[in-house]
Amino acid sequence: MHDHPAELDYEWPTCVTPRCNRRLWVAEAGRWACRPCEDATARRIAELPGLFTQLDTTAMLMKGASRISGPSGSKTPPIPPRLDVLNLVGPGGIAARLAAIEDAWRKVLGWTVAPWRGSPAEAIPKHVAFLANNLLWACSSYESVGQDIDDLRKLHGECAALAAGEKRPGRVAIGLCPVRLDDGWCGTALTASTASHRVHCGSCGARWDGLGEWRELRATQEAVTAEQAQETGAAA
Repeated sequence: MHDHPAELDYEWPTCVTPRCNRRLWVAEAGRWACRPCEDATARRIAELPGLFTQLDTTAMLMKGASRISGPSGSKTPPIPPRLDVLNLVGPGGIAARLAAIEDAWRKVLGWTVAPWRGSPAEAIPKHVAFLANNLLWACSSYESVGQDIDDLRKLHGECAALAAGEKRPGRVAIGLCPVRLDDGWCGTALTASTASHRVHCGSCGARWDGLGEWRELRATQEAVTAEQAQETGAAA
């Protein structure tokens, strides 16, 4: 009985990226991920800072709020809780997911972990630069690169899907000013531009800037609403 030729037992190497798994070209010998996956990942990495900038706007945070069109029947229209957007642009979002990949690559390379790079807006360009500069190495020499490529694909897809639904800049009503004054709470109707992070009350002068203060504004509005409801119930 003759043995099978060795060639029949040889398994041609395939791309380690999930959803790809195609056979590598001869010119790709020794690589873990194929060149088309590398090229697609490079494009996605390069687009992430722009997508972050697009998502990190009041327009996305307020998406779903009613536009100003005259008196509203609701006294306290809420700021829509765009948790899907906040989860991406906040500290645990895009920046953290890129940092996790960068740290994994640094560990394999024997380099120190990435230093703290500041806010997500400051950190993302630096994470992107590192990943772009080391993507060829990862595709060629890092066995687990397939999962990272898939994670970057998913991250890019989440960002692109949300950014595609962004509204044109305009002004929206975001509820009443919850600032406490000597004679009660302000109660002035607040509006904001979807092209800016800043909210300004024309009556008491209060200002809210950025994601953190937006969350505080929303929480205070909800607290005032709950307090008013309790007072109404007690009066009844």
